[in-house]
Amino acid sequence: MAKRKTLYTCQECGYQSLKWMGKCTNCNNWNTFVEEIKQPKKSTGTLTHTNKMSKPTKMNEIKYEKEQRVETKMKEFNRVLGGGIVPGSLVLIGGDPGIGKSTLLLQTSAQIAEKNLPVLYVSGEESMQQTKLRANRLAVDVDELFVLAETNLYNILHQIDELNPSFVVVDSIQTIFKEEVTSAPGSVSQVRECTMELMKLAKTKGIPIFIVGHVTKEGAIAGPRMLEHMVDVVLYFEGERHHTYRILRSVKNRFGSTNEMGIFEMKELGLQEVLNPSEIFLEERSRGASGSTVVASMEGTRPVLVEIQALISPSSFGNPRRMATGVDSNRVPLLMAVLEKRVGLMLQNQDAYIKVAGGVKLDEPAIDLAIAISIASSFRDQPTNPEDIFIGEVGLTGEIRRVSRIEQRVQEAAKLGFKRVICSENNLDGWTYPASIEVLGVKTVHDALRIGLLKNDRQEKNYTF
Repeated sequence: MAKRKTLYTCQECGYQSLKWMGKCTNCNNWNTFVEEIKQPKKSTGTLTHTNKMSKPTKMNEIKYEKEQRVETKMKEFNRVLGGGIVPGSLVLIGGDPGIGKSTLLLQTSAQIAEKNLPVLYVSGEESMQQTKLRANRLAVDVDELFVLAETNLYNILHQIDELNPSFVVVDSIQTIFKEEVTSAPGSVSQVRECTMELMKLAKTKGIPIFIVGHVTKEGAIAGPRMLEHMVDVVLYFEGERHHTYRILRSVKNRFGSTNEMGIFEMKELGLQEVLNPSEIFLEERSRGASGSTVVASMEGTRPVLVEIQALISPSSFGNPRRMATGVDSNRVPLLMAVLEKRVGLMLQNQDAYIKVAGGVKLDEPAIDLAIAISIASSFRDQPTNPEDIFIGEVGLTGEIRRVSRIEQRVQEAAKLGFKRVICSENNLDGWTYPASIEVLGVKTVHDALRIGLLKNDRQEKNYTF
């Protein structure tokens, strides 16, 4: 009889070692190894039934049928998923505690159950009474919504076989355990094995399954990185605890576009979708204030207009501070260096604070020009035209580079009443912009500043543009 082997598994990355180590050599985290007992695998012998093995098929002979997606009443939720819920898909959704993951999935389950489709909501963290209390608060009253308070994986699979639901929610995967795995629920082995069983069930029966994942203090989904590779869709539910707006972001999607973003507002009766987020992000913008610009950013396939604010003030420390919220903090000193070297702004003794209004996180290069204009506007105390949009990537030599999907960005700006777009000169060819908006092409940051900043007689001295 084979002996059981003891292994030590890192709870952050899944690395396994025969002995305990204080520091993981794979992810460099401390005190993450937990002892686990690995059960010996039974020998299956040689393969004799070759007729049961799958065989390769020519690509041209594969028949493709477009999947029939299940749509909910929330258009934002459908768009983030790529047009609706795909049968047989395994979706992982993560977010901070209390952000609204369970609320979103309970509302989604109720909307699917209203179509007379059986839905199973598996709660491993709350009792049935607690789930019922949330349902009463959300005014959920449907017959085809079933609730199961269970953490044993085999019991969950058995109930799914008996009920044969059209939609399954598992909240959360860190509370589910498999009896054959000796480690505690939430460990790397338990999460990996339970997710694998749910994935097999989803693919064989064609049932879409949503699983909730906890996040670490850094904001990543807890457990091994392989968990995100196993599922079909990875969604992050983001938002500030002190604001009512929530952002559902897709970072992986095998059935649609990645980096899609859906905006929701948390109200008394649950989450309500925001169909025009650009108006929400710009409704409190101060007109005539220096250091404020508007940029059209692409979130997946949707253009979103957001306000970028900058505050430049003389530093009282030896090393000036560079702080950014909503944008990459490494790009702020880079753009300030370009303004200092190519334009002549003396920013080396200035503190810089950059913020994206509304709590949105922007990570595309097209926002470079708007950040640079905001910094120069605050430094010179010259406001920008409130009807201007700035789009473009800034190079280290001060040039403005082209960006993708300029047509959608300009159309969104025209729809919200903006009169002028300042972008790269290379973006002007090959398309026709709306008649209600003017599109100006610039080559350098110097040209963009000369066009974008309003004149201010108090600040005209000591500047060349």
